[in-house]
Amino acid sequence: MSAVNPPGSPKTSLVPPPDAVPPVRHPEAPAPGEPLGAHFDMCFGCGGGQPHGLHLTARAGEGVSATAEFTVRTAHQGAPGLAHGGVLTSALDETLGSLGWLMHVIAVTGRLETDFLRPVPVDTVLHIEAHANAVHGRKIYSTATGRIGGPDGPAAVRADAVFIEVKVEHFIENGREEEIQAAMDDPDQIRRARAFEVNP
Repeated sequence: MSAVNPPGSPKTSLVPPPDAVPPVRHPEAPAPGEPLGAHFDMCFGCGGGQPHGLHLTARAGEGVSATAEFTVRTAHQGAPGLAHGGVLTSALDETLGSLGWLMHVIAVTGRLETDFLRPVPVDTVLHIEAHANAVHGRKIYSTATGRIGGPDGPAAVRADAVFIEVKVEHFIENGREEEIQAAMDDPDQIRRARAFEVNP
């Protein structure tokens, strides 16, 4: 259950309304090609502290876009020798979540819809590209595509998403207290701040 879409509420449309505006890259966003880094060591998507996590590293692209690579490991199987669809969705979600760094906003996934176009075998590198397409109020409309065989290879998985801008209180009020406290007690000020900046 999502905290931003209570039960019984209508589905969030993946199509931006006519009065949506283009996303704006923050002037202090990392330069194209720079790694965006993990926001939290224990994040399943980007954290290095998760032994079976994705260990995905996103890089800033042009405008409000990002790229990432994810290698499918044995621990990520669904069917024998093939990536689990939920893991592929997580990789797209993680890359889409990194777009917040480029706009300097804190945002969480409101809705994400995935299309699976072809199987992705174990040991395959999935090349992901994500773009923010429009902004309407607190909603950020975005898309991501994962390709196999290279950044220009055939599309294997695609997602459309709406992320919702939130305040840091969203994490403090909804997260488990011991993890929140551990993150807040981190003596590294940059890691402490980043732990609450993105939660795809």
